[in-house]
Amino acid sequence: MFTPKYPPQDTAPTPTVTPTQTTAPVPAAQAPAPTQVLPVAPVSNRPTVQLTPGSALALAAGGGAVILVVGAVLVSMLLAVAITAVSVAVTAVVLRFLLTDLRKGH
Repeated sequence: MFTPKYPPQDTAPTPTVTPTQTTAPVPAAQAPAPTQVLPVAPVSNRPTVQLTPGSALALAAGGGAVILVVGAVLVSMLLAVAITAVSVAVTAVVLRFLLTDLRKGH
């Protein structure tokens, strides 16, 4: 029950390697000059985007507007958190004053 069960060994035949015929080496003086193969860039079927100066300016203006809007939203959220924190602190001070006044019995 606790002994391991091993799968049977692979019975596929081992591949045999056939030696290739080699030719006699050619002397360096008679050897043809190696041709350099340059990689060819694949041709894409997608249309290319060409920016004109006007469209580049519009793109930059749009990006700047997005940054300004996101910055304004973040600053307003920060201000909302700060105002809430100040109001909670003021409320805590007032409650503390009322509780100490209540304990004194005035």
